[in-house]
Amino acid sequence: MYKKSLFIIFLISAGLRGVAQPNAGLTIPKGFTAVKLVDGYGKVRHIAVTPQGGIYVKLNKLYKSKGILYFKENTTTHQYVLTNSFGNYTGTGIYVKDQYLYASSDEEIFRYKLNEQGDVINTEAPEKVVTGLPSKGEHESKSIVLDNSGNLYVNIGAYSNSCQEQDREKGSMGMSPCPVLNEAGGIWRFNANGNNQTQKAGTRYATGLRNVVGLDWNTQTNSLFVMQHGRDQLHDLFPSLYNAKQSAELPSECMYELHNGTNCGWPYIYYDHLVNKKIVAPEYGGDGIKSTTDYQNPAIAFPAHLAPNGLLFYTGNKFPAKYKNGAFIAFHGSWNRAPLPQEGYYVVFVPFENGKPTGQWEVFANGFAGAIKTPKGAEHRPCGLAQDATGAIYVTDDSKGTIYKITCTGK
Repeated sequence: MYKKSLFIIFLISAGLRGVAQPNAGLTIPKGFTAVKLVDGYGKVRHIAVTPQGGIYVKLNKLYKSKGILYFKENTTTHQYVLTNSFGNYTGTGIYVKDQYLYASSDEEIFRYKLNEQGDVINTEAPEKVVTGLPSKGEHESKSIVLDNSGNLYVNIGAYSNSCQEQDREKGSMGMSPCPVLNEAGGIWRFNANGNNQTQKAGTRYATGLRNVVGLDWNTQTNSLFVMQHGRDQLHDLFPSLYNAKQSAELPSECMYELHNGTNCGWPYIYYDHLVNKKIVAPEYGGDGIKSTTDYQNPAIAFPAHLAPNGLLFYTGNKFPAKYKNGAFIAFHGSWNRAPLPQEGYYVVFVPFENGKPTGQWEVFANGFAGAIKTPKGAEHRPCGLAQDATGAIYVTDDSKGTIYKITCTGK
């Protein structure tokens, strides 16, 4: 009994001292291992990994007056250390392509030349690729991705929930046509090698997207895929048409495959994954049942309000075969699923074959939030995703600034 009591006391005290948890506290499939590479850097949003293994992250809140952090592995200790920080602007987007680092503020896109080691050559003098993008205090993050033909794609989120005459006012009807779509609510394409391009110099590649934070170029299909944040407050704004539970489960968070000219329908419609239909929005005469065949169908749809902030198509060879060319999605977590429990705060996987989802999505990594799944109570909130040259994947957390690395051990 005495030895058993001592053992219990040891376990309690070890927990209080914060002994490292297996797999960094995450629940992941058998055969995978997760570790925390770095911790404590605040609002870490998207992430880019160089072919040499260096890690760049974009911050949505400055860390010691800098908005981009660069981590490299110490070859002796094998710990990742902060080796450089630069850029006096906040934002979300960051991407490495063809010896350049691209990074976004909420209004501009910059690029920095990289040397053969993957280090930025001149941190104080980036090229300004795009300038003057609209940022009006709602859905302002400018997520970015590049294709293999010299094009840069930029999300310009709608500064509105559903384009009402009085935004988020009960019963207010929608403006038709929606004026927000003239300069936002879609994806714009720019020349990745251009300088000081204004929005007018770019091409509105796709429209009808309320807000896209997670996006990736699918090399198998040679096309752009995005994750849309669905609209809010169906019950709050139209209580006679929707009950609280319906509002918690709808509308779907949707993945779309985009091509030049694609229209996904915001704000005029939303997608209902429970009936697999595009439903006319209540602001535009919908009743929760009336559907339409207009606009783009999603590739796959998820429950409401999970907040998909990261998208990554896996092209490595280190994970089991089912993961090849499939999609990982980082769900940041909900705030408005009451009366249902808040959800998200995990990374899911969607199997793909020939460029199409082939099966039900599954939770791949969970446990980021800890015991409390709320925006303020969660310990960590997944945001960005990246893959390195070895086939490992990385997940960022914009609550405490943690970077996780997930590898496959096969055991």
